[in-house]
Amino acid sequence: MLIIAVDMDCSDESLTIVSMLSVPAIFFRPKGREEESDAAREKFAVPESDHLTYLNVYMQWKTNNYSAQWCNEHFIHIKAMRKVREVRGQLKDIMIQQKMPSSPVEMIGTSSGNGIGVYVNMRTGMPCHLHPTSALFGMGYTPDYIVYHELVMTSKEYMQCVTAVDGNWLAELGPMFYTVKESTKTRLEKRRRAREDLSAMEEDGSS
Repeated sequence: MLIIAVDMDCSDESLTIVSMLSVPAIFFRPKGREEESDAAREKFAVPESDHLTYLNVYMQWKTNNYSAQWCNEHFIHIKAMRKVREVRGQLKDIMIQQKMPSSPVEMIGTSSGNGIGVYVNMRTGMPCHLHPTSALFGMGYTPDYIVYHELVMTSKEYMQCVTAVDGNWLAELGPMFYTVKESTKTRLEKRRRAREDLSAMEEDGSS
């Protein structure tokens, strides 16, 4: 992710997302305050992307001067966020020292839609489901393709930290695994849309 991010001019944002994925849980849901906690979490949700939702959380925390009180008010683990900030600083130092990331990119899991909230893993063919805490859960429609950070097995196989993607992106970034008949999304267009999403999140954080 970080290697590609350098090429796409979004390494700063990717550093944050990767760091957020390094901790087990960001939000907490205290007994008796479940609805209040869920409502607070929904305020950070970015449609079709849990990864950008995490980025949004960090950016708003930064806007609020890394406040512990702000975290408590929004049902966010302050210890987890401090760990994220620490990891982010370490990764940034490594990138500066190495000029470019030297570690290989690990392919994120991919799935294709097969009904509302149900997907088929494109590598294994196994059915998997959106986790109820995902920003994509309950949208009322199913994006054709998604990527996920990890799978959690309970009574079903649930995907956690999910983002909707264009099938053409998979073919562009992972041609050894995926192919499409025709590519319609250009890298310039993707970069423009990413910057628009980032600007919107910055405006929300300052309001």
